[in-house]
Amino acid sequence: MDDSEATSLEQIRAFLAASDDTVRFAGVCRKEVYAWTERTLVRHQYAGLRRPEKGLVRRYVAGMTGLSRAQVARLIGDYAANGRVTVTAYQRRKFAARYTKADVELLAYVDRSHGNLSGPATKHILQREYEEYGQSAFQRIAQISVAQICRFRNSAAYRKRNTSYQPTRPTPIPIGERRPPRPQGRPGYLRIDTVHQGDRDGTKGLYHINAVDEVTQWEIVAALPQISERWLIPVLEEILEQFPFAIRGFHSDNGSEFINYTVSGCSRSC
Repeated sequence: MDDSEATSLEQIRAFLAASDDTVRFAGVCRKEVYAWTERTLVRHQYAGLRRPEKGLVRRYVAGMTGLSRAQVARLIGDYAANGRVTVTAYQRRKFAARYTKADVELLAYVDRSHGNLSGPATKHILQREYEEYGQSAFQRIAQISVAQICRFRNSAAYRKRNTSYQPTRPTPIPIGERRPPRPQGRPGYLRIDTVHQGDRDGTKGLYHINAVDEVTQWEIVAALPQISERWLIPVLEEILEQFPFAIRGFHSDNGSEFINYTVSGCSRSC
């Protein structure tokens, strides 16, 4: 904003009378507005003006900067007290910190050493370290609440010191026991597997079911067009009925066509 021609109060009065409320600063920061206000007050020697003249300068500053009357009064009061119009740094009010970074690191050390126990158990450990064993490092954190322990455990400072990962636990399926057959010389322990014959000209080939007794090597082979309950269950029942001894064990690979409750019920009934 270049207002170097407005050097007198008469020019300011004429400017205010001729202009509307839309004439003001635009796209400038607060620091530039404050600097312009200080230059204007110094140029017109605001401290030595009479009351009507001061009001004229106030309206001029308010109209050009877009500040409210209270804001302009505050800036002029700052100028009258210090001779400057400065940007005051905002001081956010904060509560006094009860626990320090060292306390968070100490909590992470205790959790890592004890396997990440629950909040109440950890609180009891911290109290004992100070009250029973006299560890001065635990003086502040000995009075910590369970809720504050949980808040610290979710903080970034804590996770840098103690991060634990728990691998995904497989869901047990109580269909059978995964181990090789142990016939101990007795027939009736079968090994069964599926072999795909292969496709030809876009047509799916047959699936061969091969069942072999572990001791006698009695073998029965069957074929079916698809691996599904509709085809597999009748074929599997026929295979098991053709063995001349009781079926005591049924061992297959990890194929889902055999590891399910339908096949398990079929093999037990046979």
